[in-house]
Amino acid sequence: MKITILGSGTSSGVPRIGNDWGACDPAEPRNRRTRVSALVEHAGTRILIDTGPDMREQLLAANVSEVDAVIWTHDHADHCHGIDDLRQLYHAMGTPVIGFARPATLAALEDRFTYAFRGRSGYPSTITGAVLPDRLTIGAIDIRVTDQPHGSIHAAGLRFEADGKAIGYATDFNIMTDDMAALYTGLDVWVVDALRRRPHPTHPQLSAVLGWVDAFRPGRTALIHMDNSMDYVALRAELPDTVEPGFDGQILEA
Repeated sequence: MKITILGSGTSSGVPRIGNDWGACDPAEPRNRRTRVSALVEHAGTRILIDTGPDMREQLLAANVSEVDAVIWTHDHADHCHGIDDLRQLYHAMGTPVIGFARPATLAALEDRFTYAFRGRSGYPSTITGAVLPDRLTIGAIDIRVTDQPHGSIHAAGLRFEADGKAIGYATDFNIMTDDMAALYTGLDVWVVDALRRRPHPTHPQLSAVLGWVDAFRPGRTALIHMDNSMDYVALRAELPDTVEPGFDGQILEA
């Protein structure tokens, strides 16, 4: 089983509009970060996590034209506003894309993007929405889900399992609950939000993430959802051997 980090950046990406690289060295290609998204694959099964505004370029770079399902973690713009580009996957596959989300997220997406879920004026629906349960199996991959506090809403925390291996995906949260800790213990690979070094009201800071790594002891950890204060080379030099800054296009094998 493997996970490809399609996008590793925060909601504004790196650089921000205005060519604002912050502390990130523009000469280091791994500092160029699109909005956060990932692809989990095993034995022919492909699961796309989130459909952010950069999804088209991300799927082109990863050479992906078909998926077995999409899972949305939540309905914030940087995680779903590329949803229209699922239309091309619909054309490639000849059938609507199955999209899973927790009930509140699914309701928000169906309201905001009604045409994609229900069709309009002779155009077919390109997405079949389904509620994301606590446990499900998609193709060759088993998935466990929990709800993560993210300010005033919740985002879905995800654990993927296949052939005795486990990958965790934790983005957009500000509290580590007991259910989350159970979900993220015993992982081969953990892909986790680490927005910046300073505290933030709805995302974890780097020191908190490193504390959880010590507690949960994943085999390998990749940081995502990083802003322009998080230079790749500087981070690499200060992180433990099993923790690394994730980057767009990175593939991690479990």
